[in-house]
Amino acid sequence: MNKRIKFGLLGKNISYSFSRKYFTEKFQKLGLKSYKYYNFDIPEVEEFPFILYHKEHEFRGLNVTIPYKESVIKYLNKIESNAKEIGAVNTIKITDENKLIGYNTDFYGFQKSIEPLLKTHHKKALILGTGGASKAVAYALKMMKIQYKFVSRKLAENRFLYTQLNEDILKEYTIIINCTPIGTHPNIDDAPKIPYHYLSSNHLLYDLIYNPAKTKFLNEGEKKGAVIKNGLEMLELQAEKSWEIWNS
Repeated sequence: MNKRIKFGLLGKNISYSFSRKYFTEKFQKLGLKSYKYYNFDIPEVEEFPFILYHKEHEFRGLNVTIPYKESVIKYLNKIESNAKEIGAVNTIKITDENKLIGYNTDFYGFQKSIEPLLKTHHKKALILGTGGASKAVAYALKMMKIQYKFVSRKLAENRFLYTQLNEDILKEYTIIINCTPIGTHPNIDDAPKIPYHYLSSNHLLYDLIYNPAKTKFLNEGEKKGAVIKNGLEMLELQAEKSWEIWNS
């Protein structure tokens, strides 16, 4: 009898992966010696089906990270309603019939980790970046009834350009969430180009990056008295939700 014992992370340039270390340690703690977690670092999403080829019976689930949270959807048999509305998948469950079902646990991890920090004046948020992770953040903010606008280098509906950000906008939008990879190790001296000098103790800065633990983005906010949080707890929460889905 073949056991479904294989899990992994699908992404690009993921040697730094949180997920592999997290789940490897989890399997060890639970005494699941036959469970293995791999990094599937592929240059193009078109290689995704070949990961499963010949080995399907071993797989139970996958996590998905940058840059494939949106492009992987076309390979799935079914998408859970939250993930469909978000338009991005970060968790894939593989059923006994080898069907691929897509979920999004990013929004859950983000919401649960930011909720304890919210104050009454936190009514509007700026989301830096427009990729798959930003869509999950936007969905969570909507669930929490917090208005939001994206910030991008390209003008579009419900967006500010980085060059538009000024004192009035930053006074109005007191939550700022970095959903870009800017500032990730080893590029720790980089930060999103926002006018940090307009930040105050009214602001809450949240960075999805967890390596380094305190990015330049967060450090600049802290200097101005802002409340800051990195993405580690979000990752842990979404990972546990993934585990729950794979075992359901």
